[in-house]
Amino acid sequence: MTEPLRLSKRMSELGLCSRREADEWIARGWVRVDGKVVSELGSKVLPTQRITVERQAAAEQSKRVTVLINKPVGYVSGQAEDGYTPAVALIKAENRWADDPSPENFHPTQLRSLVPAGRLDIDSVGLLVLTQDGRIAKQLIGQDTSIDKEYLVRVQYTKPGKLPDSDLKKLNHGLWMDGKPLLPAKVRWQNDDQLSFTLKEGKKRQIRRMCDMVGLKVVGLKRVRIGRVKLGDLPVGQWRYLGADEAF
Repeated sequence: MTEPLRLSKRMSELGLCSRREADEWIARGWVRVDGKVVSELGSKVLPTQRITVERQAAAEQSKRVTVLINKPVGYVSGQAEDGYTPAVALIKAENRWADDPSPENFHPTQLRSLVPAGRLDIDSVGLLVLTQDGRIAKQLIGQDTSIDKEYLVRVQYTKPGKLPDSDLKKLNHGLWMDGKPLLPAKVRWQNDDQLSFTLKEGKKRQIRRMCDMVGLKVVGLKRVRIGRVKLGDLPVGQWRYLGADEAF
């Protein structure tokens, strides 16, 4: 016997939308199960049942924007905390990159429910994604995400000599954090004092903690890529829209 699931959870599993969007669409009468409108929140469905959404839902979703920002040091990714400013405060007309190819027009209503899809420490810079689209948030920070992220990390070795190859191998695979083994990473030297890290997970301050474990002190950290989307020439403190032809 297959167990029934909450309709919003099933819609999220099918990649139709986020759970929050699903609840919104159900309440508006935009969701049908086996052809019948279901407008009661908390309704359950069987995995075999067919779920469809009205055209208005797709239209609403297509209006949702995703913004890429080159976050400077001193801004927090999410909610304002301890007097620090959240990165979303930089999303205003005057900070839009002059070379943004997107035809999208900026409007302050786009700031509503624009949330960070992933974190970047206050003392780190580079690519931060803010989105109104639950599908993109799920893709980037969902439990089963397979999207990798690339960072350039300037380091100083705190011991005599230089970092042994055995410790570079440990950075690639073999370190533990918070009682669990870390997933394999790709870590390689870019030049004498800069490493490239490519990770598929993002524990809090993970790169700084990994470096600390092998005697490296991080003096600068910049995220340059998330999946197929690169930071590119986007200037620090400026933002642009994710293009219609771009995907993570």
